[in-house]
Amino acid sequence: MSHIHIPDGVLPLWLVALGWAVAAGAIWLAVRQGERADLGRRVPLLGAVSALMLVAMSSEVIPIAYHINLTVVAGILLGPALSVVAAAIVVTLLALLGHGGVTVIGLNVVMIAAEMVLGGLLFRVMLRLLGRPRARWAAGLATFVTLALTTTLLVGIVWAGGAGAASREHGALDPSTLRFENPLSGGVFTNAIVAPESEPASAGTPLSVGRFAIMVYLLGSLGWVLEALITSAIVGSAAKVRPSLVFEGAEHVVTSPPPGDEGMHP
Repeated sequence: MSHIHIPDGVLPLWLVALGWAVAAGAIWLAVRQGERADLGRRVPLLGAVSALMLVAMSSEVIPIAYHINLTVVAGILLGPALSVVAAAIVVTLLALLGHGGVTVIGLNVVMIAAEMVLGGLLFRVMLRLLGRPRARWAAGLATFVTLALTTTLLVGIVWAGGAGAASREHGALDPSTLRFENPLSGGVFTNAIVAPESEPASAGTPLSVGRFAIMVYLLGSLGWVLEALITSAIVGSAAKVRPSLVFEGAEHVVTSPPPGDEGMHP
């Protein structure tokens, strides 16, 4: 839910510049943190997680116009520093593939990195409250809360960008009419809750930020549940195979290398 699907030339220059400045600062701090913590040995994990996120974000869940992010999974496995680096890698590649504008890379790095870092931190909090045996529940709850918060941040960015930014959002749900068109049935299905037949909207009517917020919260809540279930399953499985990676994260101190990783340590 965190990715901003806005093409170039829509958002005001000051907002784009702010996004780039914050993203650059976050990446610089992450690199410095990684150097101090000697996270170079986690580069293979960084590449694998980034690749999974890239594939997930490139695949739309039909027909709710939502794509899985795996951001909270990445935040749990990578930790804060590597999460920022992964966000920069994924966002840049997605922009080069036409998944959002190039000028909004900075804002997208901020959005996705915030989701990863916040998700990882909330997972640690939930884990302390629920205990390690309930890691699945901790991951699912952390994911749902994180996506709700970052969706609010997304609405705030669109509000700052003006109605033009809201009207440029695309997906199975037509933002100009708030009608939900199922691509599998030629657009014959309409969500009466969002756009009742008694109040049809004109296709040329600009989408207000308020209507945009209704759209993302209604459809987004379905995505939050789906993402929470997937995250819960992945984290639960990973906790059985590599519990240290889930419960301590990529930045934990390793006293002895795991099997097959001996060559990565002195």
